[in-house]
This record gives sequence, C-alpha cells and structure tokens, in this order.
Amino acid sequence: MTEQAMEWQELTNLTRGQRFVVERVRLAGGGIAIEGEFEVPQLAQLSAEDQVFVTAFVRCHGSIKEMERVFGVSYPTVKSRLNRITQMLDFVEADPAPSQADIIDRLRRGEITAQQALSELEDRT
Repeated sequence: MTEQAMEWQELTNLTRGQRFVVERVRLAGGGIAIEGEFEVPQLAQLSAEDQVFVTAFVRCHGSIKEMERVFGVSYPTVKSRLNRITQMLDFVEADPAPSQADIIDRLRRGEITAQQALSELEDRT
C-alpha cells in the first residue's frame, strides 16, 4: 500500500464515517496551496474496506462471480454489500436531460424543429 493510501486510510479511520470538509489543498511538488472549503468526493467518504471493495468490483469489470472468487464469499453476500454501498452514494446523472431553456434555445437557433422541441419537452415530464 502506498504512503498516500495509508494516510487516506488513517484519515478515514479517524473520521469514523462522519462527514468532513477539506479546507486546504497543496499541489505536490509545486509549493502552491489553495485554501477554501472543498467537499470530499463520495467514494472517498466510504470506509477503507468499502473503498477496497468498490475498487475490486471495478477491477473485476463488475463481475459478481469474480468478486465471489476474490473475496471468498457467496453471491448474496456480494450483492448485499453492493446494495449497502449503493445506498450510501448519490446517483450522478451522467447525461442529464436538457433544460426547458436549452430546448427553446435550440429551437430558436433552428437546430431542432417545433415537433422535436415539443417531444423533448414532453419527455421531461
């Protein structure tokens, strides 16, 4: 385990699952520091054990069968843990639906027809 991973694990253990905010960020090797209030990414807020589990799941390309093998547990155990972790994470819309204003702007610019605009506006509801 790298030194940075050890430090992060210590921080995770210290906070015991409580939310925390980072107030200073220093760029490695540059001597530049930024101060403010930075929210920690959701995955970093998971316990060290759950972070390892998520990392393994990604490395296994989402294969529950492979996770069973790696962790030596049953399918229901893997599913249960994934479900528990999923409940701790907010879903982030990767491709959000266009806003009403965006649809109207595209219509004004002639990028879509009135019928396409109506269809997109109806899909939003």
